[in-house]
Amino acid sequence: MFTGIITAVGRIAAFQPLGSTPDHGKRLTIEVPPGYLDDVGLGDSIALNGACMTVTTLDLPSSRFTIDISAESLARTTGLAESGRRINLEKALRANDRLGGHIVSGHVDGIGHVTRFAQVGESWELCIQAPLSLGKYLAYKGSITVNGVSLTVNRVADSADGTEFSINLIPHTVQSTALGDLLAGAAVNLEIDTVARYVERMLTAGQTPTKETA
Repeated sequence: MFTGIITAVGRIAAFQPLGSTPDHGKRLTIEVPPGYLDDVGLGDSIALNGACMTVTTLDLPSSRFTIDISAESLARTTGLAESGRRINLEKALRANDRLGGHIVSGHVDGIGHVTRFAQVGESWELCIQAPLSLGKYLAYKGSITVNGVSLTVNRVADSADGTEFSINLIPHTVQSTALGDLLAGAAVNLEIDTVARYVERMLTAGQTPTKETA
């Protein structure tokens, strides 16, 4: 479990295939700021751009750790197989931690695409086109996780192609996360608010499954 409050920005230092076929995943080596891994152990969970992964090796002197990511996870996420790329990191939530963002599971629900990222006054406007299947979960002033960052939706506009929503990023968020690297057209990992999942279930329980809900 996470909160969407980024604790560090790391870098994909290397990745290697775990096999010779498309069914095999990859092993990623992540470089992090000095001291970040001091309280991390093997098997701990760390979210990489919003995707929950398990630490498989630790190299404290070089401030690096590795994770193994399956082909299935690679197919359902973006930005995790690109050497040199900066990524958002968050350690798993402790029971006594502050819930600074919102409840985040670290399971990516879909891929969105940036339609606009521009400075407006002292802040930045980030507009993202979400898939049709996620549009119903987006609400004005509701929560959304973008590449692991807990954010508040400022505008929602539905269309035949999907749902575009906008977010206001304060300078601190741009400087403290890898969201500042985004450009129009970039793909991003999206996770909907956990509360929305339960609301949908309560409203649809007992109904005949459709292709979308089955």
